[in-house]
Amino acid sequence: MIHLEWTNRDTIREIKCVHTDAKKYMVNRALTAGKTYELKNETEEFYFVVDNTGKVGGYYKEYFEG
Repeated sequence: MIHLEWTNRDTIREIKCVHTDAKKYMVNRALTAGKTYELKNETEEFYFVVDNTGKVGGYYKEYFEG
């Protein structure tokens, strides 16, 4: 149940959002292109970052660089 503690965990690194042009989901409500976000966890396909809502959300790696 690691996801319950993500907001309190140390930041792995900071990553920059490069675009919010999602094909299927409305990513632009939670991410802003050009803004840097705290990376809390990473999987093969997703980054889990503290987004604009102040909560940890999982997003495809294609939206970020770094």
